[in-house]
Amino acid sequence: MADSAVEICSNALLLLGDSPISSFDDGSDRATLASNLWANARKSLLRAHPWNCAKARVNLAPEGDTPDFDWSYQFVMPSDLLRVLFVGQLDEPDDYVIEGRRILADENPLYITYVYDNTDVASWDAMLVQVAEVYMAARMAYAITKSAAMRDSMYQEYASLLKMAKAVDGQEEPPETAGDTPLLDVRR
Repeated sequence: MADSAVEICSNALLLLGDSPISSFDDGSDRATLASNLWANARKSLLRAHPWNCAKARVNLAPEGDTPDFDWSYQFVMPSDLLRVLFVGQLDEPDDYVIEGRRILADENPLYITYVYDNTDVASWDAMLVQVAEVYMAARMAYAITKSAAMRDSMYQEYASLLKMAKAVDGQEEPPETAGDTPLLDVRR
């Protein structure tokens, strides 16, 4: 399993039949390409699914300024937040809206569960690492091989691996239940 972003990108280059890189700063065109694409690719992959290896929880204190109307408080999102998963505690979701890099709500403090920008790929699930390698190969395929067919093939492999990795990652969570709501109580 890859322990660094450079290893993921090196493995992606190997999938394309190219030589690996030893660092993002090795001076080669391949290293520059990988370095330029890696950060956005990583964030896109992490945002695509609530990966267990990239979840965080935090309670936020409100900013001093309050929204002009509709909401009582505004909160600055954590700088590493990529996707909000849940606002509230346990089975008690809070109402909120996202505006820019702020969350507006009527609760104080605000408890959020979110996907964070986990840059420590050594902590990633092995299947997510494999997905990242193939995704980087797909992103670099045309620039490296000049083959649209290779690019398309890599994107197809990526889509297939992503589906499988999401399923396995999701199976590690307990199943979600509909819970007790007035609508369900009436239907029973």
